[in-house]
Amino acid sequence: MRRFLSLLTIISTVIISAQQGKLRKVATVGFLNVENLFDVYNSADYIDGTKDRKNPAFHRSIPVDSIKFLEAEKYDGEWSDGLLTGKKVVRYQGSSKEFTPESPKNYDQKIYQQKLTNEARVISELGSQYTKTAPAIVGLIEVENRQVIEDLIKQPALAKYDYGIVHYNSYDYRGIDVALIYQKRRFSVTNSLKKELKIYNSDGKREYTRDILVVTGFLDNEKVAFFMNHWPSRRGGEAASLPKRNAAAVLLKQQMDSVRTADPSTKLFAMGDFNDDPVSPSPKVHLQAASSPKELSDSKPYLNLMYPLYKKGVASLAYQDAPNLFDQIIVSKNLISDEVTKEYSVYKSEIYAPAYLVNKEGNYKGYPFRSWNGDKFTGGYSDHFPAFVVLQKEP
Repeated sequence: MRRFLSLLTIISTVIISAQQGKLRKVATVGFLNVENLFDVYNSADYIDGTKDRKNPAFHRSIPVDSIKFLEAEKYDGEWSDGLLTGKKVVRYQGSSKEFTPESPKNYDQKIYQQKLTNEARVISELGSQYTKTAPAIVGLIEVENRQVIEDLIKQPALAKYDYGIVHYNSYDYRGIDVALIYQKRRFSVTNSLKKELKIYNSDGKREYTRDILVVTGFLDNEKVAFFMNHWPSRRGGEAASLPKRNAAAVLLKQQMDSVRTADPSTKLFAMGDFNDDPVSPSPKVHLQAASSPKELSDSKPYLNLMYPLYKKGVASLAYQDAPNLFDQIIVSKNLISDEVTKEYSVYKSEIYAPAYLVNKEGNYKGYPFRSWNGDKFTGGYSDHFPAFVVLQKEP
């Protein structure tokens, strides 16, 4: 059976190009904001500073009811891997209690299972109109913990693809993280890490947000690196919050430059919810992402694939009644080619917005069909449309 499935995978990842008359091997890389994919338990962050930081047990999300069984102290000081070495501490999550059966949302197993089914459907379809299969790599935004990701990849729409997981708990004040899932038959992880984004408010107090997740490995035998992002929101106003996203852009560029310097042949993908548009200072000035291939150079090696879509008026969400393209994919220049070669290059990038993901009526007609309207579960999918890029090469 495994051999048969592998054969199907090979067949389904080769498509015919009528334009050039060549067979192509293809792969989809994409991501989805799963809009508050929480489990149904009131949870807390637990850090066991006696364990190695790459051990998933070092920092994990646990039910509050489990705290009494642990040798841990409540900790209200600054949270950081280095500061908590040797300590066992817990911290309550800001949004966890909101997603429980006892909350006004009445967030129970039935709603949770529907959320999983919905998100799995969207993920399985990313790029499938071009590849006839599910994506090889998928970034996830707004996941509470590793358990919800494990539950997600077990859904019927995804289970047959045998996805692996890369996830680290962050110090985000709400308790949400970014993650990466990947088809094990096509991608192998060589290294992964999280980079803390340390930002401070006007009073000099630390604000806790999502980490940048860095994953390197081999996609169909090509060396690649993925950088998953969920930058600080516009809470408090776009201008007032902009320095936080600029800081995220600087940190991302440092990480991308580091990987590229170590091995210039590595193909880089930075993606996620930037909470800014492609023309905003954070991606354009601080990350220095080019808007067209003509701008690419050794000193400006990253291309924002979403810039042309933004100029055409494509949006991935509506923020305060204004359309925005916050969901972006930025790639290194060695992924840009005018012809099909023996190595992967960009074939197409899109914001995925089929009819079922679009709100059809009411004040939010035309917006993404989100899961929540206040405390009411709508049966929808996300408040963001997902993004993806299709890669191609000679088989």
